[in-house]
Amino acid sequence: MPIAPDFSSVLEETFEISFLHCYPNAYLKYTDLCNLLQLTAGSHADKGGISYSDLQLKQQAWVLSRMRVEILKLPKWRDVVTVKTWIKSLENSRSVRCLEMHLNGEKIVGCETFWAVINTQTRRPDALAMPHDHFEKYDISATEKPTEKINIPEGSALCLPYEVTLSDIDIVNHVNNVKYLEWCLDAEDPEKLLQCKIATLDINFMRELNLKDKANICCAANEIESVYSITKDDKNVYALQIGWKP
Repeated sequence: MPIAPDFSSVLEETFEISFLHCYPNAYLKYTDLCNLLQLTAGSHADKGGISYSDLQLKQQAWVLSRMRVEILKLPKWRDVVTVKTWIKSLENSRSVRCLEMHLNGEKIVGCETFWAVINTQTRRPDALAMPHDHFEKYDISATEKPTEKINIPEGSALCLPYEVTLSDIDIVNHVNNVKYLEWCLDAEDPEKLLQCKIATLDINFMRELNLKDKANICCAANEIESVYSITKDDKNVYALQIGWKP
C-alpha cells in the first residue's frame, strides 16, 4: 500500500470501550487492552507503507518479540480512550515501538514493544525490505522501564496442558500473541483480575506455536509477581511476568 496522505510519524487513534471489551466489573480486559495497542501499531504501519500486506510482497512479516505494559488504571465501559504511538528505533530487522493510552487527557497506560521482521518462508529474521526513512524516530520512552528478558524460575508448577485450536491462530499462521496472555490469565485468580490488581505485564515470545501443537502452561508465583512459562517439548515458547499492585 502507498503511504497514506494523512500519514504522520506520530499516530493517535480513538476507541470507545464497548461491553465486548470488558470483564463483568465493566473494566477493560487486559487482553483487549493489548489488542487495542496492537491495532494502533498496525494502523500506523498501514499508513506508513510497512504493514503486513506491504511486507508480504517481500515474503516478510512483523512478529512481536517483547512487550512491557505499565498500567496506572484501566478504562471502563463507554469510556473513550486515545492511543498514541511512535517508533523509537528501527534498524535492520528490529524495531522498538512505543504506545500510550490516555483517558480525558490523562495517561493511564504506557507500553514498549520490540518487534522483529521475519522471512515468512524461512521463518528467520530478515532486514526490513521496505523504505522507512519517512518515519521519524523519537528517542522518547512510554514506560519507566524498557522491555527485558524474563528470568523463568526453575521448578514452576504445571497449571494445565493445552492444545492449540483454530481460534488461536492469526493471519501469520501461528498463535496470536494475545492468546498466550489469555491462556495465562485464565489460570489466575479471577478476583485479582476483577479488582484490577495488575500493575505491569512483561511478555517474551521465543518460539511459534501452530495449530494442534500441544503445550504446557506453568507458573511460579508470590505476592509481588507471577511468572508464567509456556513450553512445547520442554522448550520455552512464551514467558509472562505479572507485577501485582499492593
